[in-house]
Amino acid sequence: MNVHQKFYWMMAGVVTLLITASLIGAILKSKARSDSKRAVVQNLNSRIRAWWVMIAIFALVFLMGRDATVVLFAFVSFLALREFITLTPTKRGDHVPLFLSFFVLIPVQYLLIGYGWYGLFAIFIPVYAFLLLPAFAALAEDPDHFLERTAKIQWAVMVTVFCVSHAPALLLLDIPGYQGQDALLILYLLLVAQISDVLQYVSGKLFGRTKIAPNVSPSKTREGLIGGGIGAILVGGAMWWITPFSPLQAMGMSFIIVLMGFLGGLALSAVKRSLGAKDWGSMIEGHGGMLDRIDSISFAAPIFFHLTRFFFA
Repeated sequence: MNVHQKFYWMMAGVVTLLITASLIGAILKSKARSDSKRAVVQNLNSRIRAWWVMIAIFALVFLMGRDATVVLFAFVSFLALREFITLTPTKRGDHVPLFLSFFVLIPVQYLLIGYGWYGLFAIFIPVYAFLLLPAFAALAEDPDHFLERTAKIQWAVMVTVFCVSHAPALLLLDIPGYQGQDALLILYLLLVAQISDVLQYVSGKLFGRTKIAPNVSPSKTREGLIGGGIGAILVGGAMWWITPFSPLQAMGMSFIIVLMGFLGGLALSAVKRSLGAKDWGSMIEGHGGMLDRIDSISFAAPIFFHLTRFFFA
């Protein structure tokens, strides 16, 4: 099968799952009696509706081609960075670094992907931006909480721009026997990460008893992680045919995505709690903000990219 045939088959499977989930959500809504159960079902149905929209957007962008995919992720990084900065107190002395972050670092980072310049893509933010952002902030001559303010901006850029950009950077890989199909790796990464999130949520609600880090993320349980993680790994293994991996390798890569996605969600939940916020935003119904939806991607994408590049490209 060529890349478009594989994509259409995958979309058919995803749409079938969404239709099934929508029907189940409707049945659960009709049977919910208590307020707590209605709240859980309402949240689940909101997530399903948001998934319909996100899948439709990704499918359209995929069909539009490589450049559209890069632009989409650049826009995602912009929204996620805006959410991070909105919750993070800044001062007048931070205006220049913030301007550079939004209107220089994001465009340049994604242009490097568009031009296929891996060497500079890999070091542009962790080297050049890391050094220049505090330098420009220092020129504002505002030393009050300088280290704290600078670290927040650097961390925001790393998580929302550098890490997220590794998803479309999968288009840069030259994998023998897999030429022209790299966009399917982006779909694979997104599906495994998001299916893991959904299955962990459902497993946690059904079987969750032991909380992992109640002060950081009260909804995360060991039962949810194990049940959802195993389910996502099995699904990832079953999708091996759209990847350059064997079934066993696909399960191994899925395990990495699940693990790093969980750690990403946990780490960014700790950041939210430290800022006194429950969600990063309210842009996506049932999901919170953009960063709430891509927290797992931000941690999983760089590791998945480099493992794929090292072992397969």
